[in-house]
Amino acid sequence: MNKDTIEGNWKELKGKAKAQWGKLSDDRLDEIGGRRDQLAGEIQQAYGISRDEADKQVKDFEKASRH
Repeated sequence: MNKDTIEGNWKELKGKAKAQWGKLSDDRLDEIGGRRDQLAGEIQQAYGISRDEADKQVKDFEKASRH
C-alpha cells in the first residue's frame, strides 16, 4: 500500500487504526487524514516509542490492511 492508497482509503482504515492504536483520539485521526508520516509521529508520541518502531508499526498496519 503506498502513501496515496492509505490517504485515499483513510475513511475505511481509520476504524482499524483506532482499534490498533486506541490512545489516538478520533479527532487526531481525522487530522492525520491518512498521512503516513503524521500517523507514525502520533503513534511515537502517544506510546513513547522510537520513530523506527512507529514506522514499523505503520508499515505492518499497511500490509495487514491490504484488500
